[in-house]
Order: sequence, then C-alpha cells, then structure tokens
Amino acid sequence: MAKWQPAHPASRVRDLVTIVGRSLPQSGSAVLAVSGGVDSMCLLDAAAAAGVARGCELVVATFDHASGAHSSRAAAFVAQAAAHYQLQVVIGSAGPVARNESAWRDVRWAFLRSVSERVRGPVLTAHNSDDQVETVLMRALRGAGARGLAGLRAPSPVRRPFLEVSRAELRAYADERAIEWIEDPTNRSLDYLRNRLRRDILPALLHARPALATELLELSERAATWRNDLAILVDSCLEHGVRCDSRKGRSLFVRITDLRELSFDALQVVWPELAGRIGVRLDRRGTVGAAELTNAGETGARLHLSGGWELSRSREWIELHPMSRASAEPIPASKLVPPMTWGEWRFATAEQSSEDKGTEANPWRATLPRDVELRIRAWRPGDRLRVRRGNQLARRKVKYFLSDARISGHIRAGWPVVLAGDEIVWIPGVRRSDAAAARSGGPVVTYVCDYLDRRP
Repeated sequence: MAKWQPAHPASRVRDLVTIVGRSLPQSGSAVLAVSGGVDSMCLLDAAAAAGVARGCELVVATFDHASGAHSSRAAAFVAQAAAHYQLQVVIGSAGPVARNESAWRDVRWAFLRSVSERVRGPVLTAHNSDDQVETVLMRALRGAGARGLAGLRAPSPVRRPFLEVSRAELRAYADERAIEWIEDPTNRSLDYLRNRLRRDILPALLHARPALATELLELSERAATWRNDLAILVDSCLEHGVRCDSRKGRSLFVRITDLRELSFDALQVVWPELAGRIGVRLDRRGTVGAAELTNAGETGARLHLSGGWELSRSREWIELHPMSRASAEPIPASKLVPPMTWGEWRFATAEQSSEDKGTEANPWRATLPRDVELRIRAWRPGDRLRVRRGNQLARRKVKYFLSDARISGHIRAGWPVVLAGDEIVWIPGVRRSDAAAARSGGPVVTYVCDYLDRRP
C-alpha cells in the first residue's frame, strides 16, 4: 500500500496541506471534525491553509462528550484554536446519554451530520492509517464480513484525507508547525477496547508478525473494492429508491420481483448493502430475517428490526422504514372542514373540473354534496365501500381497494376514509363511492387530498 513519505522536512508542510486540499470542495463549505487531539489539530492547521487557497469556507465542529472536566476543557480549547484561525466553530454536547463508546459515537455523528446539513458541506475527519489498522483488527476479532473489514475505507460521505498518513507523520507535522494539542485522559483507560488493542494487543501481534499492519490495510482495500463493486451491481440490477421526510427520516423501497431473482445467500449479501443506503446496520438476525421475508413473506408481512426499524411487504415492494405508525395512538376522527391537515393528509377545496367526472379519473379529488356533513377517520377491518356492478350497487371491503392501489401494509394501517353519516363515500387516493354522486342540480364541493408522505 502506498503511503505518504515526505522527501525531507521542508516538504512535510506543503504535502500535508496539499493532501487535505484535495478533500476540500472546489467551492462552498466544509466541516472539520476537531477534538483537540494532535491528529485533528493537524487537520485544522492544514485545512486552514488549504481552504484559503481554494476559497472554501470552513466550519469547525467539536463535541463535548460530557464525560468530565476534560471534555469541556477540550471543547473550549478547540473553540480558542478556531478563533486563532478565524474560523467559525460549532460545539455540540452529549447530554444525558449512556456513558459508553457506542452511545458517544452515535450522538457525536448525529451532531456532525446536523452541522454538515446546515452548512451544506462534507465532514472531514483526521482518521489516519493507524486508526484504520486498529479498526480492521477490531472488526476481524468480532467476526466481521467484507462490509465490516473495509473499515474506514467503506463508501461514505465523510472525507478522510489522512487515511494514508501515519500517526507518526502527523506528530512530526505538529512538531514542525509548533501545533498545540490537548491529550484526552480517556485514551489511557483500559476500559475501552480500542485502548487495550492499541496499547497491548496490536504491539504483541506486530512483534510476532511484523507484516500484520500492512496485511490488514491491504485486506481493507480489497474489502472496500468488493463493497464498491456490490454497490454498482445493486444499482444496475435492482429497482429501488429512497424517500426522505423531514419529520420521520428516510425510508428505502425495493421491487420484490428483482429481489426474488436472487438466492437466499445472495439476499444476505444484498440486504445489508441496501439498508446501508439509509444508514441502517443490519445485524445477523435482521439480515436473515430480511432474506426470509423476501422469499416467503406474504403481502402485508412485517419484520421488526433493531434500532426502531421495520421491513414491510406490499404487493410489489419491500420497504425499510422507521417503526410502523400502527403501534402509535390512532389519529382521532375529525370533521372534514378544509383547509385542514389530518395526520399525514392535507385536505382543501378546489374548483370543479373535468378531472372530477367519474369515480376513478383522479382518486385524490372527490366532488360531494355540499349539504352533507363529512367526517374523516382511519379505516377499520370490515369497512366497505359501495361500487356499481352493472345496474346494482354492491359493497366491497376497503382493504381490497387499498391492496389494489398497492398501498403497503405499514402505511395502510392509518389510511383515512371519509364518511357521510355511517356511509364511507371516499377513500382518498384510492376511490370514491358510486353511491356518493351529487343530486342533479344540487350544490357540491370538490375536495382535494394531498398525502404528505407520498412516495416520489
């Protein structure tokens, strides 16, 4: 593996600034994740020089883990350093969360993502080649597959310019530039696996096998290549997409017919890649369950996953989304008085048009008598809608109309129906009742429904 090797001390500053500069956007903004440690302070120094040259606006983001007096001192130290470079700084805080590595990592990355979204720029971190060796070794000790063994080289929106720079090279850069940093006392604690591995396990393994670090880096590169090839294959062979909602987050949907072409073993490879598109990590149980739902699940089947996620199956799609609203309190029934919002549905009125002729021209519009009081509620098992069959009106179950409209099970649970008295006259987005026709010459109102969570 090629590593950055400075030809002589005078070139070290120039090369490190160049390396960081390649990771900065051509214009706009970037977020620097700075903890106050030596590696991130080198990132701050080099990025400040590169950012001026490229005209990139830098924002320093630091996180107070609320783990003691040191964490607040470190945040203040970073804020002072950012002021020295005349850069904006944003400080996040862990708040009342569990005091462990996993919880700290989750809230720290949530903070960095929020800053990235606000400034509309990528996050840069100071992870180096030694960090990559440690990460891959930890993943191997835990029995990780190819996805995990890619380590910090896995496809990610996060940019890591120092992945081919060693920790020793960063220390040399800091010495040459007289960069100050602050040591985190938790780095000496053997309560954390990474510290035990860094201080004891890895040195012992390297003593027995000097080439181990290089082998782990090569392994991670092959795993990253495999992940990239898999991502290309998924994009070219499977019809899928991501829906974003500012209130509920992201969900993924995949066409079932494409997945059914794959073997059970292949599904266990593909599903973690698909789930990763919306930041979901499938454990072993979730991976096997996703493959089983694909092969044997029926329409309406669901699978609860760890972390508050759920897989649900409709006639044509399998959807990965935040836990179903069906477990939440149902939305109370309400009188239909537009303009109004009922759950995820917005109702308004409109001028009558050619779209309103017939019952199926546009199921999101319904022209109904003005002198009838209407109510909205979630549909219930046993609900029926009257439709014309020849010269007769027959009642058909609402659930069949929802199924025909390919409305997946987790969304279907709270789908609205509009009633006149006890009679269902309209299933928004699906069908209007044939028994709801306005009397000839009578006053009417055209109602329009917009489903706020509708898939693009």
